[in-house]
Amino acid sequence: MSNEFGYTQYLVRRKVLSVLGAKFHIYNANQELVMFSQMKAFKLKEDIRLYSDESMTQELLTIQARNVIDFSATYDVKDARTGEHVGSLRRKGLKSILKDEWLILNSGETEIGRIKEESRLLAFLRRFLTGLIPQKYLVQINGNTISTFKQNFNPFVTKINVDFSADSAGSLDRRLGLAASVLLCAIDGKQQG
Repeated sequence: MSNEFGYTQYLVRRKVLSVLGAKFHIYNANQELVMFSQMKAFKLKEDIRLYSDESMTQELLTIQARNVIDFSATYDVKDARTGEHVGSLRRKGLKSILKDEWLILNSGETEIGRIKEESRLLAFLRRFLTGLIPQKYLVQINGNTISTFKQNFNPFVTKINVDFSADSAGSLDRRLGLAASVLLCAIDGKQQG
């Protein structure tokens, strides 16, 4: 695994006002760009690719939806350099109406964890006050919170602070964790747009 995935803290930044599609910049704790993605606008099936920089010459990860329209969508995460299927992220459709919840699946399709919005009350209020209440997600493996994704309040730029520092045992593959943070940022952008 390359050093782009070796940090404990990241900032995922998504520009909201982009004509050609969403642009994601991923920075490490030193505010150095470590990954970049540009989603094409008007795609029926999600296909997000993470690159080492804005030149988009070195592809690192792919995040692809299995189906075109799926309320409980599953997204496969693959290492672009090795072709390895890292794992999958599956949205809990009905549960996510009131409070977002995702399953984290390993490469063998076995559930290894969950990503959940922290507060049911704030999640409920956020459905009515879209964009005014930042989200916070807890990433849990075996019932233990090993990471957090915290959204900053900013109506023009979506920013998610990703913190893997509680995962000292390496329970979650950083590639899968970062794919989840980008996916949450992309899905949230579509819900607001």
